[in-house]
Amino acid sequence: MSITLDIFRAWRNPAAFLREKLTFGAREDRALALAVGGAALLYVAQWPRLAREAFELAEQAKVDNIPADQVPGLDALLGINLFGFVFILPLVLYAVALLAHGVAKALRGRGSSYGSRLATFWAVFSAAPAFLFNGLVLGLVGPGPAATVVGILVLILLVYLWLGMLIGAHR
Repeated sequence: MSITLDIFRAWRNPAAFLREKLTFGAREDRALALAVGGAALLYVAQWPRLAREAFELAEQAKVDNIPADQVPGLDALLGINLFGFVFILPLVLYAVALLAHGVAKALRGRGSSYGSRLATFWAVFSAAPAFLFNGLVLGLVGPGPAATVVGILVLILLVYLWLGMLIGAHR
């Protein structure tokens, strides 16, 4: 089955979706691929916002008579975000999944730590289309009420997916 269909199946019923994925057995290579793939998609979602920020920084530098070589350009912003999203975010996701597993065990969850990791990684990966839309809004419209509303909706979707998948992993 295609990963695009998997994403939208996860939106409909996150718990059942994750239970189905857990039937394939513990495959840490797939979990890592999901973590890195989700982080890469979140990085791509930042591109419109970063392009806008680079343009605004260059314009403000002209007004303030700051030399252009002292203002970070788009390539610098993309580079630092690449490091943060693709190299650091997967590690953070592993830590969050470990904490979520501990909380689930404290609440008498019966799932494995692999289930918690898979739930966390699939939630981020499944929310990626919404993050891409949020990035477009931030890049085209800029900060403001529309971006705030879209950001809140994306956060609600991410929490819905994550909690639903954690419930599916620990029941």
